[in-house]
Amino acid sequence: MRIHRLEIEAFGPFADVQTIDFDQLGAQGLFLLNGATGAGKTSVLDAICFALYGSVPGARQDGKRLRSDHAGPAAEPRVVCEFSARGRRFEVTRSPAWDRPSARGRKGFTTQQAKTLLREYTGGSWEEKSSRNDEAGAEITELLGMDREQFTRVVMLPQGDFAAFLRSKAADRLALLQKLFGTARFEALEQQLGRQAQDARAVVETEENGLRLLMQRAEAEFAELGAEAGAAAPETADGGQPGPAPEHRLSDMEDAACAELARRRHAAEAAEAGRLQLADRLQAAQERSRRHARFRAAVLRRDALAADAESNQESREKLGRHAKAAVLGGQLDGMDRANAARSAATAKLAAARERLQEAAADSGDPAAALAEVQEKLAVLDARIPDEHRLQDLAARLAALGTERSRREAAVALRTAELSAFREEAEGLAARIAPLEGRAASLERCEQEAAAAAVLVETIERYAGALQQVASAAERHSAARHDSLELRQRWLDLRELRLRNAAAELADKLQEGESCPVCGSCEHPQPAQAVLSGPALADEEKAAHELFETSDATVRRLAGEHAAAEQEAAVLAAQGGDSDPEEVADRLAAAEQSLAGARAAASELAGVRAAIERLGTAIAGAEQELARAATEAAQAESTAAALGEQHADLETTLAALRGGFASLRARMADLAEEQSLLQGVVSARQQLDRAEEACADAGEALAQALPAAGFASAEAARRELLDDAEAARLDRQVREADEESARVAELFESEDLVLAAKEAQVGEFPLGEEDLAELVREAGRSTEFARSLDLAAGLAARTVDSLASIRSRYAAAAEAVHLPRERARMLTALADTARGAGDNSYKMSLNSYVLAARLEQVADAASERLVAMSDGRYTLRHTDARAARGQKSGLGLEVVDEWTGQHRDTATLSGGESFMASLSLALGLADVVQQEAGGVDIETLFVDEGFGSLDEQALEQVMDALEGLRDGGRVVGLVSHVAEMKQRISSQLQVEKGRNGSTVRVLEADVR
Repeated sequence: MRIHRLEIEAFGPFADVQTIDFDQLGAQGLFLLNGATGAGKTSVLDAICFALYGSVPGARQDGKRLRSDHAGPAAEPRVVCEFSARGRRFEVTRSPAWDRPSARGRKGFTTQQAKTLLREYTGGSWEEKSSRNDEAGAEITELLGMDREQFTRVVMLPQGDFAAFLRSKAADRLALLQKLFGTARFEALEQQLGRQAQDARAVVETEENGLRLLMQRAEAEFAELGAEAGAAAPETADGGQPGPAPEHRLSDMEDAACAELARRRHAAEAAEAGRLQLADRLQAAQERSRRHARFRAAVLRRDALAADAESNQESREKLGRHAKAAVLGGQLDGMDRANAARSAATAKLAAARERLQEAAADSGDPAAALAEVQEKLAVLDARIPDEHRLQDLAARLAALGTERSRREAAVALRTAELSAFREEAEGLAARIAPLEGRAASLERCEQEAAAAAVLVETIERYAGALQQVASAAERHSAARHDSLELRQRWLDLRELRLRNAAAELADKLQEGESCPVCGSCEHPQPAQAVLSGPALADEEKAAHELFETSDATVRRLAGEHAAAEQEAAVLAAQGGDSDPEEVADRLAAAEQSLAGARAAASELAGVRAAIERLGTAIAGAEQELARAATEAAQAESTAAALGEQHADLETTLAALRGGFASLRARMADLAEEQSLLQGVVSARQQLDRAEEACADAGEALAQALPAAGFASAEAARRELLDDAEAARLDRQVREADEESARVAELFESEDLVLAAKEAQVGEFPLGEEDLAELVREAGRSTEFARSLDLAAGLAARTVDSLASIRSRYAAAAEAVHLPRERARMLTALADTARGAGDNSYKMSLNSYVLAARLEQVADAASERLVAMSDGRYTLRHTDARAARGQKSGLGLEVVDEWTGQHRDTATLSGGESFMASLSLALGLADVVQQEAGGVDIETLFVDEGFGSLDEQALEQVMDALEGLRDGGRVVGLVSHVAEMKQRISSQLQVEKGRNGSTVRVLEADVR
């Protein structure tokens, strides 16, 4: 991730628009961000963090406080940050929520919500990606591979925070490391193991509760039985009475319940035998009482039948006479119906004659008149199709007239169109010759335009080649300069080594051995050197290798420069050095001529196509006019023939209408007359049939009266009863007969015969009091037997229940074994994962993973701390057990390589603490970068702390920081130390004033 540009307005201490070009500022890889205290150095970093993540670190996260107090009331706070990540370039614009003055002169403020705009530079232009705060934030976090907490710890190295981290306890380090490395999944695993252990213990507890409930239920069942279960359990060593094992206790209760069941069943059987004896006595007494009661009731019913015998005989005789008269009912009803039909037919004939007279129709002979009318209707109905044909002829004649008018109008219109087509064709033919001359130059214009375009492209390539020549020359010059410096460095080291050659020889001298130069075996004063021989030789060798590498680079760049110059020369020979404006004018003129020629060719093709279309239209119009003339002659001939047919048919049908509007109107009048005549004829025929029926009915009645025993029809009618009376008498007679049969059957039954015999010998049933006492005695016996049977049933149910509980208890006790073992295992695992139980270091799984990360951070930090402390200090992770049972595993200590002592980080001095915390921050940045999947961090900021260093320590720290810019990385240092201002030429100065702060970039002095 590299930051290219930052724009700030009405944000923090900056009232006006401030623009910072980080590409220009970080051209040398290292720049200084300085300014007076309170000017706004940290606000620049806050603006970067706000643009990327929508919030700032620390206590400044209140969005309303981000707006500058120096800005005007209507100025909108805004931060724009242009950056690149993963090979893509983005621009994010954010505005925090702020209070804007109300519009339209109203007092007060209106809250403006926070806004975000994320754009990406693709295809040579900016394309909008998102305007939603959450979407833009999520995409930026994914691009950078870090959240805000990681960004402020990795890209913006807060030295003060890491000094506190360096001295903090393990528990305090845990929170920061967990945020940076995202080890929440291991903590979640600890919690998951704890929940699984708790769930397993809950399962065991549930199963054990089930066992206790089964035992309690068995005790309750046995307690309801009221029996004693076996002997007491033996006493324990301390005199207690623990009771038998649950399985033995259940077996004892089941045995006792079986013994109680046997006793209760014996008592219930004895009580049931006594109950049956009393029941037999009661049943015999009740049956004798019922027999005598039925005998007395039967005697009363027999006496009632004797009293009603005379009335029943009279009703039976009346029903007999009614039955004889009912035999003549058919003849009597037939005679009545015939008389009624004759009367109705007579009235109907009179009404029909009256309607016929009212219609003024001839009623002399209705039948003959009806036949004549029917004949006329048949003739008219046969001619109905002719009337339809007459209407069709009239419609066809009208359609021919309309078609003739339409045809005449179409002919006139087509004649006018034909004239217009011919005039338009003549005009288009006159335009062809000029257009053909202009279109003939199209090929020549295309060649001229293509040649001019190629020349323009060659000029552009020539300009690019010149830039490549300049760039290659600049890189070659810089490489040559660096190579000369490396050569001089190598030569200096070589000269120094030559000057120290005596020291190298002296270093090889041994006491008692001769000198290879003078031959003496005594060495009173060997030569001394500033550096040891082997070290100087190695340094000279390394310098020589660097020089050879740089010399090869110079040669390679010289080849690139020559190739670029040759490419430029070739393009110049092709016309690349021509005047661009002249060539551009030539291209514009050629393109204009080409456009004119193309337009003429296109117009010529259109004119020719139009002439062709007009020729086709003219031919079609002439054909249509000829066809219209032929159709007109045929239509006139057809109209004349149809007119003659219409006149002849009209004359014939007028005679048949007889003055009516149509044949159907004449037929409707005749149909009404036909209906009246038909009514008279039908009424006459109906009357004749009714008189015949009356004669037949009178004759049949006269023949049937003597056989039925009646002298006349009136005598038979008097004996007839209405249906209700006949039904009542019939029901009375039938009920009397049925009651007589039932009484006779009763006296023949075995019970009444026995009762009659008992009454004759004086054996009568018990009195009511004696019978009631016998009933009460039998009831008491029944209740006693039922209670004993219920007690035996309760004992049987208790035996079954105890057997079922004992079986279920044994199965449940076996089933709880595995869950209990699993709960024990999960509890031990959860305790180990959270650092409890037998974990002597009190180190949880999360702490264990973070300890490994902290060890990597300490190793990475030690690489830089060794350089900063002149090889004295390294940082080392320690998992020493913490005091008083505190959690262990995240300890840090400093190793003093000069003394070999391991020291607590709190014993470092101010400058040493700064170097250690800065190294720790840089090491953490490297490890987090690797952990984030290799995200490139090309821009770093280091905030304050340099004032605590002496001159030598500052020099070593600066050397380490300058090493960070290897590989194109840009490092920004936030400080107001004077020595750093002199050392770092690229600077961003923040100046404060009464109207807000401003920024100013000091250019680096590039030689």
